[in-house]
Amino acid sequence: MGRILAIDYGRRRCGLAVTDPLRIVATALATIPPAELVAFLKDYMSRETVDEIVVGLPTTMRGEPSDSMRYITPALGRLRKEFPAMKFTMWDERFTSTLAHRAMIDAGVKKSDRRDKGAIDRMAAVIILNSYLSASPLK
Repeated sequence: MGRILAIDYGRRRCGLAVTDPLRIVATALATIPPAELVAFLKDYMSRETVDEIVVGLPTTMRGEPSDSMRYITPALGRLRKEFPAMKFTMWDERFTSTLAHRAMIDAGVKKSDRRDKGAIDRMAAVIILNSYLSASPLK
């Protein structure tokens, strides 16, 4: 069984998280610029088996696609072209950045470390992946 990888895609940074091979635990993997995403994934997947990629789906409070879809849709198209055999799933990412920031506060992370936007992006990817995993325990 391969891992599941999650992407919190942003214009400046992409937060990545991944499960363990048994798909029990989600952990932060990296924060990378969007321009380096394909190269990073190719390198990572040359070393690890990944069966599915979950991409954060930004929606409004009404459940409609947010403005962020303008750059996520083309990026997802590039990923699908580069990895045609990969299963891609879009997953609701509402409030993940807020939840990530709150989780860092609750964990006692120093204020100076909470300013690291890359850490928030990685944590948001972990939250997306945990939400996805908990929605279906048979993943």
